[in-house]
Amino acid sequence: MEGRKLFAGARLRNLRQAENLTQRQFAERLGISTSYVNQLENNQRPLSAGVILALVDGFGVDIARFAADDGDRIVNDLHEALSDPIFAERRPSRQDLKIAITNTPDFAHAFLTLQRAYQAAKDRMASLDDALQHEQIDALPLPYEEVRDFFNYANNYIDWLDRGAEALATEIGLEGGNHLKLGTERLRGTHGMSVVFERGTMDPDIYRIHDPGAGRLLVNADAPRATQSFQIWQQIALAEEHDAIERILDEARFRSREARSIARIGLANYFAGAAMLPYGRFLSAARGLRHDIELLAERFGASLEQVAHRLSTLQRPGARGVPFFFLRVDRAGTITKRHSATRLQFARFGGACPLWGVHQAFERPGEIVRQLAETPDGERYISIARTITKRGTGFRAPIRRYAIALGCPVAHAPETVYSDGLAIDRAEDYDLIGSSCRICERRRCPQRSVPPIHGQISVDARVRRVVPFEIS
Repeated sequence: MEGRKLFAGARLRNLRQAENLTQRQFAERLGISTSYVNQLENNQRPLSAGVILALVDGFGVDIARFAADDGDRIVNDLHEALSDPIFAERRPSRQDLKIAITNTPDFAHAFLTLQRAYQAAKDRMASLDDALQHEQIDALPLPYEEVRDFFNYANNYIDWLDRGAEALATEIGLEGGNHLKLGTERLRGTHGMSVVFERGTMDPDIYRIHDPGAGRLLVNADAPRATQSFQIWQQIALAEEHDAIERILDEARFRSREARSIARIGLANYFAGAAMLPYGRFLSAARGLRHDIELLAERFGASLEQVAHRLSTLQRPGARGVPFFFLRVDRAGTITKRHSATRLQFARFGGACPLWGVHQAFERPGEIVRQLAETPDGERYISIARTITKRGTGFRAPIRRYAIALGCPVAHAPETVYSDGLAIDRAEDYDLIGSSCRICERRRCPQRSVPPIHGQISVDARVRRVVPFEIS
C-alpha cells in the first residue's frame, strides 16, 4: 500500500463468495460490523490495517497479490479499445473508466476479452477473405497476448516465485560466477538429472532439450554462458516449483491450453531470472551502481537483456525499486517483449512509435542511446536503448538482432547513471513520442503514418504538409 488508500471492493466480494459466506458471517470472521463490510465491498471505505491483518490471519490472503493495483494498465487498455470509431458517440471519459474498473474489474477484463475477439475478427477478415469460406474465426484471444496481459496486470511481479527463488539462491550461495556450476549440481543432486553440454550437434535455434526418460538435460554449449545458466535454472523451476506454478495457472483461468503452456514457461523463466538475480541483492547492487546495466551484467554473470528485464520487475511491496518499462523490438519495429512498471503502456496492436530511441539503436550498434521523451499525457521519461545480437557458432549460423529499451519517469532520473550530463529540466530537450499512430492524440507529428482512429481529419488540396491532412 505504501501510503496509498487501498480500495478492494470487488476482490473482497469475490473472496467472500468463494468462501460461501454471507456479509454477516464474513463480518464476524473479520471482527467488524456488517455495515462496514457492505461499505468496503462497495468501495465506500478503504481497507484499514486491522482488516488487512484479519484477511491475512483468517483467510490466508496474499496481501501483495490482493492489493495489486492494475488500474492504470486496464484504463489504458480500455481507452485504446474504446478509441474504435464504433464508440465515437458514446466514448466514456478516463474518469468513468477508472470508476468502472474500481467497482467492476471482472466486467472490464471481460470487455477487453470481447474487444480482442472483435479486433482479431476484423484483422482476419481484412487479410484472409478467401480463408473465411473454409474455416471458422477463432474468437479466443491470441495466447501470447493473453499471457502478456497476465504478467502486465500482475505488475510483472510474481511474489511467491520471487521470494522462493531468492530463498533458494541464498540457501545454496548462488553468485554471479557460479550459476552454471551450482545449477548443474542442483539438478544432479536433488533431481537425479545429468546435464550434458552438446557442442556442434544441436540445432542453433534450440537452447535445451529435456529427456526425462534418460534423466538428462541437453544444453547447447554454443549458446552464451548466461543463456546456458538461464536454461538450467528454468528446468530447476519446472522441477521444484511445479505445484506453485500450477496453482498460479489455475487462478489465472487462461482460455486456451496454448496460453496456459506459454504462461508455464513464462513463470519458469521468471523463477530462473529471480534466482540468478535475487531480489534483495540485485536491488542493492542496482542502487549502488546507479542502474548501470553493463556493470550489473558483469557483476551477476547475466546478459544485458536479463538485467534490463529484471529491473522492470523490482516492484515488491515495501521494497520497490525504480519503476522501469522494458521492451525489445526487432528491426521491423515489432515489439517482441514488453513490460512496464510505469504509467507508460505499449500499444496492444501495431509497432512502437518511430520517434522512440529504441529504433535509433540500430543505427549505432553496440552503443547506449539515451533519450528524454514526453508522452501525450504530459509524462516525461528518461530511457536508454542498445542493440543485442543472438547467434550460434559458425559462419552459417543465423543471426538475430534486436534492440532493447529501458526507461523510467524522469523524477527517478538522478538515480540512474544515464541522466549524467542531460538537461532534464529543459522542456525543449524532450522528444514528443506516443504509443502508436492509431491511438496517438498528437495533432502535429512529422512521423505520423496514419490518422488516429478516433479523430476527424481535414484535407486541404491547396496546402501540402509533411503529413497530407490535419487532425481536427
